[in-house]
Amino acid sequence: MKKIFSEKFFFFVLLITVGFLAMQVPFSKLLGAENIRFSLFDFYGPIAGAFVGSISGVVSVLIMQLVNWGIHGFTLDMGTAIRLFPVLFSVLYFARRSKLSLLVPAVCMIAFWAHPEGRAAWYYALYWTIPFLAYPFYNKFLFARALGATFTQHAVGGALWIWALNMKASLWIGLIPIVWKERMLMALGISLTYIVCNYLLGLITTKTKFKLSFLPLHPKYRV
Repeated sequence: MKKIFSEKFFFFVLLITVGFLAMQVPFSKLLGAENIRFSLFDFYGPIAGAFVGSISGVVSVLIMQLVNWGIHGFTLDMGTAIRLFPVLFSVLYFARRSKLSLLVPAVCMIAFWAHPEGRAAWYYALYWTIPFLAYPFYNKFLFARALGATFTQHAVGGALWIWALNMKASLWIGLIPIVWKERMLMALGISLTYIVCNYLLGLITTKTKFKLSFLPLHPKYRV
């Protein structure tokens, strides 16, 4: 029992440390925002719950973000604050197949359409039907699971962004042909990150003294 607790604690700390390091590697500029960029964390964060469970995954990702925010000075602006929350919902979607996770994009669509600018760009929010479309294929295709997760994150971010910053309908409409490219790339990155992490953790369990028997590793992507 003590050994299992030690391994769980070690893994939890490792999970948070890797996530923090991933945040320091910039990936691309967040479309529509001047001072916010994606990092490798956007590939890594959503998969946390798949290894430690939904709630623990959310807690670990929140800790990663708060530690990163604290080290960089707790600069409080609306964009940074909004960035804290969307990924937490992608963790929940990716962690396990649950119909409850579909409530998130549904509520986000309603919230988006409730805003005057959102009503003028109502078809932008149709992107958030993708988690529903991906749901039947969740257990069959890893990419569908990742696609549902990244669009759930996108839905939460979009709903928060329009109410917090009152972004104009013309800007939302202008993003429509760009979003699908961005999110396809995100889904691909999440899928590859999950495969790599699953493989490396499987390697650790077979080649070292850390058995990590509590981890639900996918047999298809391990040693």
